[in-house]
Formats: sequence, C-alpha cells, structure tokens
Amino acid sequence: MRNFSWKYFALTGDVEAFMLYKEIEEQAAGADAAGSEEDGEAAVETDSAL
Repeated sequence: MRNFSWKYFALTGDVEAFMLYKEIEEQAAGADAAGSEEDGEAAVETDSAL
C-alpha cells in the first residue's frame, strides 16, 4: 500500500496520496519501535538539537 500511494502521488501530485504515504510510514516506524521494545530493547529517543 505504501508503494502504491507513493507512485500515485508521484504521477498525480495528489496531496492526499502523500498524506496517506506519510501515515503508513509513521505507523511502520512505530511498529518497528514497539517490536524492539517487546524484544527487551528499550526504544532510544535522540535529541537532534544537540
């Protein structure tokens, strides 16, 4: 679904397709962080301002 929404956005410039792509990407990143926490690894947040 992520690839489809990106390709659709690239072809049409539809902002809603881009927003869907970003939402799916954020959910995937959240699932990866939750998966590492379940394995006993703590999710590390970094401060990019340092």
